Amino acid sequence: MADRSPTLGVCYYPEHWPRDMWEHDAARMVECGITVVRIGEFSWSRIEPSRDDFQFEWLDDAVEVLAKAGLNIVMGTPTATPPKWLVDEMPDMVAVDAQGNPRKFGSRRHYDFSHIGFRVESRRITEIFAKRYGEHPAIIAWQTDNEYGCHDTTMSYSDAARDGFRVWLAARYGTVDALNEAWGNIFWSMELASFEDAELPNLTVTEPNPAHVLDFRRYSSDQVVAFNREQVDIIRAHSPGRDVLHNFMQHYTEFDHFDVSVDLDVATWDSYPIGMLERHGRDAAWKNWYMRAGDPDSQAFHHDLYRACGRVKDRSQAGRMWVMEQQPGPVNWAPWNPDPHPGMVRLWTHEAIAHGAEVVSYFRWRQAPFAQEQFHAGLLRPDDTEDRGYDEAAQVALELADLPKAQTTRAKVALVFDYASIWATEIQPQGADYDGFTLALEWYSALRRQGQNIDIVRPGEALDGYSAVFVPHLLMVSDKASVTFENCDGHIVFGSRTGSRTEHHRIPDGLPPGPLRALIDIKINRVESLRPAHCHLVGNTGSLVKWAEQVEAGRGVDVIAETAEGHPARLRQGKVDYIAGWPDESLLDGIISDTLDRAGIERIETGDDLRVRDRGNLRTIVNYGPKPRDTAHLIPSGAKVLVGEATLGVAGVAIVELP
Repeated sequence: MADRSPTLGVCYYPEHWPRDMWEHDAARMVECGITVVRIGEFSWSRIEPSRDDFQFEWLDDAVEVLAKAGLNIVMGTPTATPPKWLVDEMPDMVAVDAQGNPRKFGSRRHYDFSHIGFRVESRRITEIFAKRYGEHPAIIAWQTDNEYGCHDTTMSYSDAARDGFRVWLAARYGTVDALNEAWGNIFWSMELASFEDAELPNLTVTEPNPAHVLDFRRYSSDQVVAFNREQVDIIRAHSPGRDVLHNFMQHYTEFDHFDVSVDLDVATWDSYPIGMLERHGRDAAWKNWYMRAGDPDSQAFHHDLYRACGRVKDRSQAGRMWVMEQQPGPVNWAPWNPDPHPGMVRLWTHEAIAHGAEVVSYFRWRQAPFAQEQFHAGLLRPDDTEDRGYDEAAQVALELADLPKAQTTRAKVALVFDYASIWATEIQPQGADYDGFTLALEWYSALRRQGQNIDIVRPGEALDGYSAVFVPHLLMVSDKASVTFENCDGHIVFGSRTGSRTEHHRIPDGLPPGPLRALIDIKINRVESLRPAHCHLVGNTGSLVKWAEQVEAGRGVDVIAETAEGHPARLRQGKVDYIAGWPDESLLDGIISDTLDRAGIERIETGDDLRVRDRGNLRTIVNYGPKPRDTAHLIPSGAKVLVGEATLGVAGVAIVELP
């Protein structure tokens, strides 16, 4: 779209509904304030019911109906749902789980990224779609596939994956001797005589070699990148000038989303705040408090993460991000699926736009009365009446029309996030409750509690212009990342385990934090993971929980805080801090507050349940809690309230124009 002013969209499946409903649906979408519609991504069996028997007429008709109503269309490639006849032709195209079981036909995502035959079919159907619709004026964008890796399908333990992995290893290492050295295969007599000896790291008697597993994770991620790139290249050849995007997921790290995004124009993601609440490690009381709203920071984290993915092609920009699927009511797939507070759909939409979303698209237009998602709400009920989500979307559309334009600007604070580091700690967590993603989210949440706008950045991305940089979890520090840290003029805070492994999952020479010793002269001599009931007190400021390190400080390093046992908990050299463990919320809040003060960054303590995000000179304030909250402390003198009031009710939103 040429005009990137925020707007609303919806996911629509015309093949699910009688033909005589389509014009009515399109007119009601426009009436609701929707301008963008995603179609086609699950349509393969209806388009090609048998090989080369193409039946595009219904989709041609649907495109024309939507276009005539003035709607812009995102066309999805249908490769996430290969038809039964294709699986019958190539039974080995399905992925295989870690226990050796094939992932059978009968739902979706039943394919193996490594299967050469299916890759040919993916390119074939993508080209047929791109040629047919690539120049249609209503098609403004393309979505590749749907939710790569969903349902644990990134890694396949098939023969195709094994054969592809061997080729990948040969290209990476050149000689099997180099591979043996990198993996440390002398341990337990695991040395290989050739690349053909390399197996997949599953079904071993005890844990496989961590370097072996890490490389298989890299290989599997690279297969997603290659699969996506094949579709993108075809689409660009036949549909020039349109955006190409993919819809990523929440709390999902099986592949490197930055690498996939290199080939995309926009990073989109699927936001299900209440459904994903159950994946949070917090206790039952916390989940009960937010059961109808979702984690007050998880949505924001993913907005900023995928905005970062949308920046990899052009780091001078703020980053292009959409929400392709926004939860519109109860969903069907979580352990429990509460009804959102009235107003939450509106809140989630405004919050996404505050973080830079160009489009917020609801999933789905009408609740399906059949198949797997019957309990998943839509904007309309199955009987065609308007559900609460419809009314809230329509309200947002009216509010957006009255707001002045604003652009997402660069923040003063950056948080570094790395997928490979998540993989490394999943491979060797050393503590049952150690989760790198949770640690990163906790640091992000602490910054949000201080009212900060945050840019998430990829390791190695330039850090010039940031006054404070937070690195909660970066096990492997590349040469490029080292240079950016050394060139950073702002304050840097490194979390524990940073620099603790090399790219081959080895302890670095000279002990951790490896290359970071050039910035802060410390050495990690011993680490421990702590049982849930245990901690190391750090004065009266909080505790180290889950993980703690014994650190030897070199010359020029100041010990800022110690544990009750006398071990350094926070160390500093110049503008660089190192935290020698997993800080609890109290300790982390103090670290964040002190760092922001030292960096000269204004803090705004939001208080319980409230969160803020600035987009240009528009400040959006939201209330995630189940009680009304006063927001006067978040509205500067001279600011003009454009939406909402100073006291926010449950699921309340206020948007103010800053002076």
